[in-house]
Amino acid sequence: MNRKSKKPRAGDYIAIKSYKHDGSLHRTWRDTMVLKNSDDEFIGCNDHTLVIEDDGRRWVTREPAIVYFHKDYWFNVVTMIRRNGVSNYCNLASPYVLDEEALKYVDYDLDVKVYPNGDRKLLDVDEYERFSRKWHYPKDTDQIVRSSVITLTDWIDQGIGPFSNEFINIWYHRYLELVQRNNRR
Repeated sequence: MNRKSKKPRAGDYIAIKSYKHDGSLHRTWRDTMVLKNSDDEFIGCNDHTLVIEDDGRRWVTREPAIVYFHKDYWFNVVTMIRRNGVSNYCNLASPYVLDEEALKYVDYDLDVKVYPNGDRKLLDVDEYERFSRKWHYPKDTDQIVRSSVITLTDWIDQGIGPFSNEFINIWYHRYLELVQRNNRR
């Protein structure tokens, strides 16, 4: 019987899997709570979530983090809520797909870290260049990834989406409400 799978809703938990350009699994986050799952956008929260690396190493996230994905943008954002302030880790990556197994995307190595004081740093440029040569990233993919750094930087500068305090407050409070609701069940 061919049954249509149900779309994960707010309060449900899903896995997130990142892959490399060659199709190999890079990292898995086991339980991410869904906060929003629309046709073009996914927002979730990781809080003390098990992470499994491609080499089998396991670790647990240390603080709540709001995760933001969009189907039209070649980046995703992890907003870590820490005692010393909010910081963002931004992955340059393919737009996501969500299937019965997990939310999935291809990680393109380049990252932007935004510190609590607003400073930011482009990371892993050497890794991006190495894998680009190794896996022969297509020219259009390279151009999209590089232009996405500019789009991402604009979002940071303008405080758009996950880079705005309002966004963080809304979605973190929504997470706390859903945890409380789930605990009452």
